[in-house]
Parts: sequence; C-alpha cells; structure tokens
Amino acid sequence: GHYGVKIGHKKNSTETPTLNLEGKSEQVQAKLKSRNQNRTLEPALDYQFASGRILAKISSRPGQTGRCDGYILEGPELAFYQKMMAK
Repeated sequence: GHYGVKIGHKKNSTETPTLNLEGKSEQVQAKLKSRNQNRTLEPALDYQFASGRILAKISSRPGQTGRCDGYILEGPELAFYQKMMAK
C-alpha cells in the first residue's frame, strides 16, 4: 500500500502481510518501521477491505459538476450503519 501497510489480508491465505521496503532510502525505511510499531487497524475496517466492500458516506452537496466527495466509515458510525443494513 501507499503507507507501507497491507490491509484487507484474508486470514485463510498462506501469504503473510509484510512491509515492503525495497527501493526506499534508509531514512524512509526507518520512518515506516517506527510508524508501523504503534499502528493498529480496526478489525471491522480490515474486514471491509478483505471482503472488497467498503461502507462510505457521501459528504458533498449535490451539484452540477458530477463530483462526489466522501469518507470511509469507521468506529461507532460504521457499527451504526452495519446494524441498519442488517435490518
């Protein structure tokens, strides 16, 4: 991934998610390793990426340009909309 993190890794897969540091300078490698030590990804969010379906919310107002802005749901907001979708 762009941030040096593999997300959406399926648990049944034999491949283990590792940090790919090939072709990066030593300074960038050190930076990515230090960031990766404290990084946690919410299990519900990781499951969304693994399944290939991501819940997002459109935050832009409708207009004439055909552009749409939004964000990926996470935390309590994701739990709320998952409950609503299950009904």
